[in-house]
Amino acid sequence: MATTPKAPAKKPATKAAKPVVNTSSARLKALYINTYAPELMKELGLKNVNQLPKFEKVVINVGLGKSKEDKKSFETAANTLAKVTGQKPVDTIAKTSIASFKLREGVKIGMMVTLRDERMYEFLDRLINIVLPRVRDFHGVKAGAFDKSGNYSLGLKDQSVFPELSFEETTTLHGLQVNIVIKSGSVDHSRALLSKFGMPFEKENN
Repeated sequence: MATTPKAPAKKPATKAAKPVVNTSSARLKALYINTYAPELMKELGLKNVNQLPKFEKVVINVGLGKSKEDKKSFETAANTLAKVTGQKPVDTIAKTSIASFKLREGVKIGMMVTLRDERMYEFLDRLINIVLPRVRDFHGVKAGAFDKSGNYSLGLKDQSVFPELSFEETTTLHGLQVNIVIKSGSVDHSRALLSKFGMPFEKENN
C-alpha cells in the first residue's frame, strides 16, 4: 500500500540576534547621576547642579620624539591607541619649527584619541580599576598633577599595562599621556570627583 509522503518539518523560527550592549559605561554614568552627584552636592556645599564637577572628555596621546621617523613606531602606537580606546587615532602635527630639536613645522610627531560620553566612562573604568593596579611598584598617582582649571594628567611609561594588548604588540615600547578634562570650579572639586570614581591618589606624607 502506497504511503503518503510526510510534509517536511517546519524549521523553528530563528530569533533575531540581540545587540551586544556594553553595560559598563551605562553603569558608570548611572552611578554618577544617581549616587556620586548627590553626594558631591552635599560634600562640596553646592546649591546648583550646574556647579557639579563632571568629566567632559579624555584625551590619550603618544608622542614619538626621536622615533618619529620610524614607521614601525607609528604602527605600534596606532595599534595601541586603537586597541585600548576602540577608536582610530589621528596624527598630531608640529605647529612650529624648533631647530634645537631638529623639528620642522608640519611634521608628524605623534597621535592621539579623544573620548567622550560612553567610551570616556568605559576607558576611565578600565584605567582606574585594571590598568593602574598593573603598574609595577605602583604607589598611587600624583595628587598635584592638576592644572589651574582642574584638569588632570597622568603618564604611563609603556603600553604593556593594558591587558588588551598581546606580548607581540608590546615588543616596541612607548609611553602614553592621559589627559582628563573636567568641567570644574576648582582643583579640589576635580579631585573630589576623581576620588569618587576610585582614582588611587598617592598618600600624602604627614
